[in-house]
Amino acid sequence: MELLKGKTAIVTGGARGIGKAICLDLAQMGANVAVNYRKDSDELDVLIKEIEEKGVKALKVQGDVSVFEDAKNIINETHKFFGSVDILVNNAGITKDGLLLRMKEEDFDKVIEVNLKGTFNCIRHVSPIMVRQRSGKIINISSVVGIAGNAGQVNYSAAKAGIIGITKSVARELASRGITVNAVAPGFIKTSMTEGLSDKLKESTLSTIPLKRFGTPEDVANVVCFLASPQADYVTGHVINVDGGMVM
Repeated sequence: MELLKGKTAIVTGGARGIGKAICLDLAQMGANVAVNYRKDSDELDVLIKEIEEKGVKALKVQGDVSVFEDAKNIINETHKFFGSVDILVNNAGITKDGLLLRMKEEDFDKVIEVNLKGTFNCIRHVSPIMVRQRSGKIINISSVVGIAGNAGQVNYSAAKAGIIGITKSVARELASRGITVNAVAPGFIKTSMTEGLSDKLKESTLSTIPLKRFGTPEDVANVVCFLASPQADYVTGHVINVDGGMVM
């Protein structure tokens, strides 16, 4: 069902994990996709080919979202290539975990710069385009730790909580122009970021999930695609948890 036929989407940090699943699902729904990345790779080239095989156009756009001018270039390059930017998915993010008493200042700053300021940067530059179009969908990837907190993730929790604040504020500012802004808060999702965790930690985490399984990148992508589609035209300013019931 090509609900997004002819639309253009940007997915930041789209080369792998959750971002990759989002890119593929948006393409499946008919959207042209600009995949933002920091470092080129063979894996990225394969993804571009997979997107194009779905009958849509794909564009690789390099840039560090934490840098204001890079974010501007990501948006402008996409707009120049496709002629519109209809969907922005702020997915780019990093972790630098550590207990508060041992956390280095640079580890706090870097996570805030990429996860939180990167989200602001991209929204700041895409907003004028969407305002002129009088339409647009902005979907920010937060986390359940931005709602409930998590030991060892003060920086990440702060950034993801901040993304929720940005989501609600921007939703209020842009609603009159036909632009919706929502957030998705994943729980424990099976990606390369979580694969390195110990079996003991995985078991203890699983015991807190009522659905008794970890999420997949596709679980997150499904909700993102709903929010990007016309089916969610009357949904704005909300945070949807994709966590198997971990945080209620």
